[in-house]
Amino acid sequence: MDQINLLVGGPKTEWPTELVDGKVSGPFIGVDRGTLELIKMGIKPIAAVGDFDSVNEVEFKLIQDTVADIHQSNPIKDYTDTEIALQYVMKHYPEAEIVIYGFSGGRLDQLMTNILMMQKPEFKALVNKVTMIDRQNWVRFFIPGKHQITKVTGMKYLDFVNLESTNLTLFDEKYTLDNYEVKVPTSFSSNEFMSDTATFAFDRGILTVIQSKD
Repeated sequence: MDQINLLVGGPKTEWPTELVDGKVSGPFIGVDRGTLELIKMGIKPIAAVGDFDSVNEVEFKLIQDTVADIHQSNPIKDYTDTEIALQYVMKHYPEAEIVIYGFSGGRLDQLMTNILMMQKPEFKALVNKVTMIDRQNWVRFFIPGKHQITKVTGMKYLDFVNLESTNLTLFDEKYTLDNYEVKVPTSFSSNEFMSDTATFAFDRGILTVIQSKD
């Protein structure tokens, strides 16, 4: 399986247009209330993961009647529902690329958790495989080295975020850096593509790269 889509429980107002319009192809895994939203759209998830504390008894019964593979966790746990869903994919579909929808909107603490979870050592194998997409943002994660990304249609801005000290080079963006020593967590926001691709390199940590639009 080349790609697995995860739908987390973030508000529908933050979904990208293609998801709202039902134009996202490929298998889905529902994460907590995201499972119910998939069923409402006529999509049968290949699995459902979460503690399901955000659905009522009638809604959970619908999930049970629709989804064959349900992994219900105790609400008191060490990992979030999204993290447990990532662990499920690592176990059952280790080669798959992962696209996460519904990761933003609503509570700020949940957004921070979703973005920062890729810094955890247990998810190191997924760093280059995870993309997060919402109505205004396209987010990816990278390990040290030289990388090139392609501009996503409709996105204007480019941001590079480090959480630990690193040396960062931005080769061909609107604002360039040459082996710049970044000593503290920094968001190099409001940069832009100068062509259809952008090239960058860094030597430590995990770099979060965000394409966005107003």
